[in-house]
Amino acid sequence: MSLSQRIRDMEESPTLAVTAKAKALKAAGEPVIGFGAGEPDFPTPPHIVEAAQRAAADQVNHRYTPAAGLPALRAAIAEVTAKSSGQSVAPEQVVIANGGKHALYNIFMALLDPGDQVLVPAPYWVSYPEQIRLAGGVPVTLPTTKATNFQTTVEQLEAHRTDRTKALVFVSPSNPTGAVYPADEIAAIGEWAASHGIWVITDEIYRQLVYGDATFASLPGVAPAAAERTIITDGVAKTYAMTGWRVGWAVAPLAIAKGMGKLQSQVTSNVCNVAQVAALAALTGPQDAVEEMRTAFDRRRRYAVDALSAIDGIAVVEPEGAFYVFPSFEGVLGRHIAGRRVDTTLELTEVLLEEAKVAVVPGEAFGSPGYVRLSYALGDDDLAEGIARIAELLTR
Repeated sequence: MSLSQRIRDMEESPTLAVTAKAKALKAAGEPVIGFGAGEPDFPTPPHIVEAAQRAAADQVNHRYTPAAGLPALRAAIAEVTAKSSGQSVAPEQVVIANGGKHALYNIFMALLDPGDQVLVPAPYWVSYPEQIRLAGGVPVTLPTTKATNFQTTVEQLEAHRTDRTKALVFVSPSNPTGAVYPADEIAAIGEWAASHGIWVITDEIYRQLVYGDATFASLPGVAPAAAERTIITDGVAKTYAMTGWRVGWAVAPLAIAKGMGKLQSQVTSNVCNVAQVAALAALTGPQDAVEEMRTAFDRRRRYAVDALSAIDGIAVVEPEGAFYVFPSFEGVLGRHIAGRRVDTTLELTEVLLEEAKVAVVPGEAFGSPGYVRLSYALGDDDLAEGIARIAELLTR
């Protein structure tokens, strides 16, 4: 068999690979603690599950439905997005996809022509560059570090802009860093994009998970001039502990939304109707569980920052959103750990898994060597035990 060149060139999702390896070792009896997956450890709230159970028994949901999504769900998403962005949103601008990842793929496929450049600040979520390449585009990485709070600037964006720049991927709160941009900086970036006719793809999947004094601001809301070239992607996975339900969406100007709907009609047709009904219940039902989970994540965030900062060689920028911490391990590299010289965070994560039975994702996966991503969306006991194992291994 001969795989296509595009598949041979594509990287496997490193976060899913780390999670799969950790789960396999755990199933084999190894006491592995996994910090890899961005997956809440909470169950999906009961009222959402009950709505899905009722939907499964309703024969209406046993048939094909519109490729772009159930009208009621599209209307609910339009209403939610209008509130969060401050912009008027019509249901026809919403396309329901098989998770946020699929929504992003639809966006890139509908928007990009071969050779179009897309600015991607790093650290970035692992799938952005690969999906851009699949669509024929060229990802242009803009490196940021802990010294800049993992945030890009208008000056950096302008320095990387060319006549082939088609779009910018903008994320706040960020995966993997947890960085949250202030509203005035978001406005400046949006105004810069609008002034150059650059599309903005803003990933808002973590918009309800912010902590401390940080506040979420939607780019088209604070930069109205950019609204006509802004595409929002979001979903129920992180906020409602629904990663396995696979419901995400894109909210786009009408012509782009129609293009994504056309693409989806040929690739997947409609998202599972039962899952769509569950997502509708999530958006329109009680929101108490959202705040309960956010409070738990905030507690774990503060614990992770304090515990990791106490380990010699690790430097932590306090995350203000999402449920990740992205510490620098540069002070650890070059040491001998468990009898092995470790020069990269890729090597370090291998040693951590082999010796401490702790699974984390190396910064190389996010375009930022020297760093490691740990998700704190796991139980409090596992969080404490996992960091304790890291400390013990690094201080032997």
